Amino acid sequence: MLEAATWLLIFQLAGEIITRLFGLPLPGPVLGMVLLVAAMSVRPTLAEKLGSLVDGLLANLGLLFVPAGVGVSLHLGLLRAEWLPILVALIGSTIAGIVVTALVYDALSPQERGQEDKQP
Repeated sequence: MLEAATWLLIFQLAGEIITRLFGLPLPGPVLGMVLLVAAMSVRPTLAEKLGSLVDGLLANLGLLFVPAGVGVSLHLGLLRAEWLPILVALIGSTIAGIVVTALVYDALSPQERGQEDKQP
């Protein structure tokens, strides 16, 4: 388990170093996750090593939302004052996410859907 946690931290650190070194407008942990996925596709044994740690993290995922909940409750006054722009941003980003996901799915899915209906 210690080895798996070390691998996760190494990839997060690598992402941080690369984003700061090249001034990329991307969070370091996100780039580290991309690097980790690439490494796991090259070395499948790495995915096996990370399995138990990842299962443990997913089992306790709810605890990771506690700081966000505390932050929201800390700034309730600001939320009351700015509720309309926040609501518009939430609804707009949700709709944009759904539209982009549908367009990407449509672009990447096989074009054989119409042919399946014609076969007996």
